[in-house]
Amino acid sequence: MTPARTPARPELPGGRAAAVSRPRRASRWLRPGHLFVLPYVVLLAFFGIIPVAYSVYLALTNASGGFAGFGNFTRTARDYRFAPAVEHVATYLVIWLLALAVFVVLLALVVHRLTSNRARVFIRFAYYIPGALAGAASVLLWLFVLDPTVSPVSALLRWTGNDQFTQVINTGHLPVLFAVIAFWTGAGGWILVLYGALNTIPADMLEAARVDGAGPVRTALRIQLPMIRKWVVYMLILSFAAGTQLFVEPTLISQASFGIVPNYYSVNQLAYQFAFTQNDLNGSAAISIDLLVVALLCAGLFVARGRLFETD
Repeated sequence: MTPARTPARPELPGGRAAAVSRPRRASRWLRPGHLFVLPYVVLLAFFGIIPVAYSVYLALTNASGGFAGFGNFTRTARDYRFAPAVEHVATYLVIWLLALAVFVVLLALVVHRLTSNRARVFIRFAYYIPGALAGAASVLLWLFVLDPTVSPVSALLRWTGNDQFTQVINTGHLPVLFAVIAFWTGAGGWILVLYGALNTIPADMLEAARVDGAGPVRTALRIQLPMIRKWVVYMLILSFAAGTQLFVEPTLISQASFGIVPNYYSVNQLAYQFAFTQNDLNGSAAISIDLLVVALLCAGLFVARGRLFETD
């Protein structure tokens, strides 16, 4: 006996067979994952892509709408305030990122080594408390800490030779102060992120290292740090992007110091001055694009050197 054959579906007139498969193809674009991503894509378009495109348009045109080429970029770069602002932000970023890379990783490793569950819960909660304060509230709190007349650490400030508030907020001290404020506010959240990454390392791998005679330092250097490398790179990328937007801290300190700290201390402040003090939106857009390009280039460097998207 010959096996029964399934009769072929007859071709429908007018290409109906092809039309039947179209809903199946269309359904591929309506999966639940796409529906979850859709709100973010809409928000990204309206509050990310469209503003960036408009900023590029402003940066390449003049006040009358004519094409200006790179004139706005060269004009703002030659401004006497531009180079000091770039230097201030660059110094702050170096200190801030080094502090994150060293101390956040170290503190996450320390918390992960704790054996008492209550101690780990308490320390994780204590790390997260400063992150609950908004940027402006955090800076206002630090204004009191940095004032020797009311600070709870006034003895330490006077021991370092800073008897007055104006001495503490000297321009040369600001990159370190801003890095301390940023670390105090944001490091706790990153410690928890890296702590979670450390928990994904298989326990049998750590146990095997201990059996082989590896101590805590060697285990951290040979096993834990390589396995959380991508999370460290991710932390540095986001922190770098946030650090280039330095604005709230120098603005509040400038107001508290009655102008001793200039209101164009950071690059973001300078862009604000161009836009709302000098009414030069084109120059402000050029400075903003400068920040965006630098952030993208450095993010690409971090991704390439940290092998962020490579699969293990």
